[in-house]
Amino acid sequence: MLTYMLDTNICIYVMKTYPPAVLEKFNALADQLCISSITLGELHYGAEKSARREHNLTAIEHFVARLDVLPFADKAAAHYGQVRAELERAGTPCGPHDMQIGAHARSEGLIVVTNNMREFVRMPGVRVENWL
Repeated sequence: MLTYMLDTNICIYVMKTYPPAVLEKFNALADQLCISSITLGELHYGAEKSARREHNLTAIEHFVARLDVLPFADKAAAHYGQVRAELERAGTPCGPHDMQIGAHARSEGLIVVTNNMREFVRMPGVRVENWL
């Protein structure tokens, strides 16, 4: 059963195998982990602009083979609209990709795993953990 949705920064830590504790947690909970298609897009963007494009694209391919990639669809879009409106009303907007990932996790009842607590803890109804 899925429990966690990994943010982009945690995916990068796992692919770089540093710090080791994050990789250990990833391996221990692999059957409970997923990423959003938004995160996959961010990973591909980073690889495409990197000096080691092919190496990084291969790393992404191996990484995503181990977990589910959930499509950002209607339910996630509705939650995104709610989260964004609430944050703007409060005067505390976040980055658009973070809001999409947070809303996607909320729509699926999942916990976001991130090292970017500052952004995600402000999102109403989004549960967050930091494995670092």
